[in-house]
Amino acid sequence: MTRSLPAPDKPAPLLLEFRNVTVVKGDTVLLKGISLSIAENENVAILGPNGAGKTSLVKTINREYYPVVSGRRTVFRLRGRDTWDVFDLRSAFGIVTPNLQASLCRDIPVREAVLSGFFSSIGLFRHHVTSAMERRADELMAFLAIDHLADRAMDSLSSGEARRALIARALVHRPKTLILDEPTGSLDLSALYTFRSTLRSVAQDGTGIIMVTHNLHDIIPEISRVILMKGGRIVADGPKDEILTDAGIGELFSVPVRVRSESGWYYATGF
Repeated sequence: MTRSLPAPDKPAPLLLEFRNVTVVKGDTVLLKGISLSIAENENVAILGPNGAGKTSLVKTINREYYPVVSGRRTVFRLRGRDTWDVFDLRSAFGIVTPNLQASLCRDIPVREAVLSGFFSSIGLFRHHVTSAMERRADELMAFLAIDHLADRAMDSLSSGEARRALIARALVHRPKTLILDEPTGSLDLSALYTFRSTLRSVAQDGTGIIMVTHNLHDIIPEISRVILMKGGRIVADGPKDEILTDAGIGELFSVPVRVRSESGWYYATGF
């Protein structure tokens, strides 16, 4: 009897594919010839100092910014497509940013803020909310342990509570990937611990994570790939243990540094 060989695993489809992407705003070049591919369900950290172009990259992924056409062929493709309806695109990705948190810091209930993720709006206004949407919102608030906050106003929450509400809002469409831009700013140690645990649960539940940060300690153990950015460019890209080195991080932030790892977490010391 002959046995057929098992079929090789198919590579995950690409979530995004950028080639030679340059973004200019006014007289400022924000991104300089970025080439980057990230697969669906991949867990990636984009690390760099302030002004590195990280937030500009997020806005380019979200189609807030568009690349200029260079002399070389520019590829600007998301989920295998060159053109997208902006509202469809924003529902395909779950995105959490400081600007979004500021926009939602108002007198609207947490449950309404989470439900508004279905409509990419700030509040519900005249949107028609279905029972399936309500079930999904309640499910996510329970999963992220904020169901007890459902009737609280967003502007009454702590930073950590608000961050979890934003994650719930971002996940209502069951996106393949959750993108977080500098998500731990203003969190104290207790809120940081809870946030990290929340994010690990999201990753372990099968949602890809793109973590955009300037802090090594934001990189949860589930993240296996790290991309370094500086001056609007990608300067390194590879497996976490090969990228997070004394030399690499010291050069990135222009300081002498020691990088140590502990149980899958990375920390910078010695400066």
